[in-house]
Amino acid sequence: MVIQPATETKPVAEIAATPLSVGLSSRRAPGRCTTPRRKPKDDEARLVERLKAGDEQALESIFNLYSSKLYSVAQRILGDAADAEEAVQDVFWTAYRKAKSFQGNSQFSTWLYRLTVNAALGKIRRGRRNRENPYDEFFPKFEKDGHHSVRPVVDWSDTLEEKYARQEIRQMLVQALDQLKPLDKSVVVLSDLEGMSDKEIARITDLTVSAVKTRLHRARLFLRGKLAQHVGYSGK
Repeated sequence: MVIQPATETKPVAEIAATPLSVGLSSRRAPGRCTTPRRKPKDDEARLVERLKAGDEQALESIFNLYSSKLYSVAQRILGDAADAEEAVQDVFWTAYRKAKSFQGNSQFSTWLYRLTVNAALGKIRRGRRNRENPYDEFFPKFEKDGHHSVRPVVDWSDTLEEKYARQEIRQMLVQALDQLKPLDKSVVVLSDLEGMSDKEIARITDLTVSAVKTRLHRARLFLRGKLAQHVGYSGK
């Protein structure tokens, strides 16, 4: 099987009122560029049953359905095309070996996304490549009366593209995302890059919805603070 490239690129959603829709498209996976076929849910259910029976053709069909989306998630979490391809290959091998463990309590796609996030997080943990920064340093600071103790909230988003080229903005975003805790980065990727709901993310990451919301909020504040520092509003 060949990892299929994503057929379309989703923009990054606005994070904490900042236009981050610049340049964070996932790189295309190696392989031919084809559009995954959409099958009705009943057809997918039959594919899953065939997969549980060890049908390799069912695995091939499921691969064609989901490989591009799973690659997109893995690549955005890992930031490396080769690692993402390897992670997705591992996911489908795991899905084939452990298909019988899928109980149908969630959508099959949710199970595949969970395997993908876990595979990516495992690679990060084993490689210890991420450079996490303490979040609090980049959060807004407040006095007891509720006023900002360091700097007011400045809407600098309109000046971002005026001061920096698109590639520079993309690099700043990539560097800031890489400094998130791995699970927080996964949550941001699923929400702001893949457009998933908090409930979907909770099922994929095995977090509560409130925990997803909290991680998103803190991660977005951190990202906004990092970009503010680059733009010149360092708060110091």
